[in-house]
Amino acid sequence: MSRKRALEGSGSTLAQQEITAAAIVQRGIAGTTMGDSASLEALARLDRAASELKNRETARLLGQAIAAIQSRDFQKADSLALEVLEKDERQGVAWHVLAIAREKNGDFVSSMRAYEAALQLLPDHGPVAGDLGRLAYRMDMPELAAKFFAHYRLARPDCVEATNNLACALRDLNQCSEAIDILRPAIMADQSQPILWNTLGTVMCSLGDGQQALTFFDEALRLAPDFGKGYHNRAYARLDLGDVPGALEDCEAAIAHVDSAEDLAMMQFARSTILLCLGRVSEGWAAYESRFSPDLSDAPRFLIDAPRWSADQPLAGKRMMICAEQGLGDEVMFANMLPDVLDAIGPDGALSIAVEHRLIPLFQRSFPSAEVSAHRTVTFEGRVRRTAPHVSDWSKIDLWAPIGSLLPVLRPSVESFPTRPNFLVADPERVAHWRKQLEAAPKGPKVGLLWKSLKLNGERARQFSPFDLWRPILETPGVTFVNLQYGDCDEEIAYAKAEFGVDVWQPEGIDLKKDLDDVAALCCAMDLIIGFSNATINLAGACGANVWQISGAASWTRLGTESLPWYPQIRCFSSSDYYDWSPTMQDVAHALAETYPG
Repeated sequence: MSRKRALEGSGSTLAQQEITAAAIVQRGIAGTTMGDSASLEALARLDRAASELKNRETARLLGQAIAAIQSRDFQKADSLALEVLEKDERQGVAWHVLAIAREKNGDFVSSMRAYEAALQLLPDHGPVAGDLGRLAYRMDMPELAAKFFAHYRLARPDCVEATNNLACALRDLNQCSEAIDILRPAIMADQSQPILWNTLGTVMCSLGDGQQALTFFDEALRLAPDFGKGYHNRAYARLDLGDVPGALEDCEAAIAHVDSAEDLAMMQFARSTILLCLGRVSEGWAAYESRFSPDLSDAPRFLIDAPRWSADQPLAGKRMMICAEQGLGDEVMFANMLPDVLDAIGPDGALSIAVEHRLIPLFQRSFPSAEVSAHRTVTFEGRVRRTAPHVSDWSKIDLWAPIGSLLPVLRPSVESFPTRPNFLVADPERVAHWRKQLEAAPKGPKVGLLWKSLKLNGERARQFSPFDLWRPILETPGVTFVNLQYGDCDEEIAYAKAEFGVDVWQPEGIDLKKDLDDVAALCCAMDLIIGFSNATINLAGACGANVWQISGAASWTRLGTESLPWYPQIRCFSSSDYYDWSPTMQDVAHALAETYPG
């Protein structure tokens, strides 16, 4: 099969790739990569390359395609490029034009394949590698992006764009030292580049050094007072330091200086979470709808063939389908509303719930009158799509809603949160099983540990203490620590043994990532659970387990309070500085020693 036909197949019948809920991108610090495959400079370069072709008909068609891209008629550009490739599938400029047209049309996977073909065929690899890197970065593939950006930088060693973009990808790979090493000489060579100061600020944010990040963002904004993403990123640095009013001020300045529809949607979403941090709950939920903006490439698209519920429609007597959204932790947290939904629907209505498949047994037990099935989340042409394919009978569904859209109606204020001890029900037989199993562990109160999330990119990693700072907690005498951490944690457990002399007890016969119903039961068998916010912390809180949660100064889920309204029994410990978790970890250690005196 020819390369062009293979591409056509990928574009029209691309196999859908199923992903987990946790893989949905969460928006935060703006990556701020530079360049645009369809910029005037890029198109002028392509036009020169096309005009130099010996085949005049090919040059004419490609000139028309490039003009179509400039006028934003990407479908016409696509058709013209394909017309060229029908005659000569080794025409590199045509592949590059096709790649740009498909990228701009949102067909990211097909676009990437076209870029790769252009990379193989064109003698000047630099611009294509730069375009490929930006596309991979946009698709949340930082490792691939870093490779292409490094290729681009080899071709353009003094190019600010190449340096900046490679630093962004390295930061997202938690390679912050390497990012600093390439940014520092570039800034010393030319200190007038606001984009480089901004990216250095984002690297410092990833390291948790919000104060140093502010210095670099201030310099970026001094050089470019209209730099919207600079304000956006400074807002996050201020959040890290607990300055929520300052963060809101910067976020609104970012919106006032926005460069694109996607940036505007990203900043509006950021504003919603900042409002929630301030305790302005009703305003925050109204703004939170921006998470579904079609201008956000990582926003989920729901493919559900039923009327969508709106806040002005009463729930009484309705046959509702509610689809969970965001990541796994949010699916659990937002289920706080489901008892209220059942009450509002009443005996004449019915409820169907679509959740992550690992949650089905737990939700079936917790809501026995509801139908519980699995949603399906896939990537298709670079976009996240969510469906509910296992609902038994759509003809019996009156309305559907993403679960978060119920928040403005059911949780309009902190006071509207119920004080019920739990809203999910762990399997009592498995709770008894785990209590029996824990008797085999060393004597003493059983304290479960959670110290990281499965996805720790540059931005999220700062929200977790380095493991060595757990030392004062783990050295609490008389306490038996139990591993509840999912994912690969052998290194940390070995470190605790070697450096602290502490054996972290490992429960047997359970997959802490997959067996979520059993994880919930294990959590309820514990005397206490201590950890940072992740899916298991949310499961434990929802089931009524005794939990201490550690977080930063401005976690939006606290809704402006010092507690977690979603889980009233959880005790919160917060740090005022991501750069130094030591005081917070010492506070937890003191509280643990007071609770369980050795």
